[in-house]
Amino acid sequence: MKQPVKWQRSFRYAYEGVKYALATQRNMQFHFGAALFVLAFALWFGLSKTDVLFILLAVTLMIVTELINTAVEKAVDLAMPDLHPLAKIAKDVAAASVLVTAAFAAITGMIVFYDPVERLLRTARLSETGTLTAGTVWILLTLIVLTVIVVQTRFSAKGTWVKPSLLTTVAFAVATLMACRSADTLVALLGYFLAAVLVFALYEKQGRSLPSLILGALFGSFLTVLAFYLYPL
Repeated sequence: MKQPVKWQRSFRYAYEGVKYALATQRNMQFHFGAALFVLAFALWFGLSKTDVLFILLAVTLMIVTELINTAVEKAVDLAMPDLHPLAKIAKDVAAASVLVTAAFAAITGMIVFYDPVERLLRTARLSETGTLTAGTVWILLTLIVLTVIVVQTRFSAKGTWVKPSLLTTVAFAVATLMACRSADTLVALLGYFLAAVLVFALYEKQGRSLPSLILGALFGSFLTVLAFYLYPL
């Protein structure tokens, strides 16, 4: 059997490393999902070449540092299976590099997407004709919660179906409501930022599945936008 040439072996080993990290590391799965959404939004907004380069840089750094962090963790576990202060320091420093890169990616995203989102929200505000009241907000949120509960119970017997997360649905519904009604774009972006923080916390601490969290975010945003179209709030 013909052996693959050296560069082919290197490419195959590297690809296997990416597959391993994506299959076993929950943070890598989260970063890949976030990267797909960011790139999709970049395509939708038609960002400039410079903005796209910054987005690609942030995504690349995020994935690279997560791969390095995984490699460091496995190497430390191999060299020092038992608990050791130096092993903890090595893992903590590697994790810190991921945190710094994540902060850079978040700041880059907020700067790059600020103007396109502001134009989109400005257009949405110009089309508003109704008056938003506290009662209307609670009715809308109640309908969204009931809809999610119906979807979750409807597919409860089908274990392969992905069910939207109720908490992320409500969080992104509120964030979308703030975005459509707030006169300050920064407030709208901060609302989405807090909703994204909730998604990350549920994924990291509670062990919720990423597809469920993403579906909940899309569900809450879509239902709120649909309500605005059907009944101008």
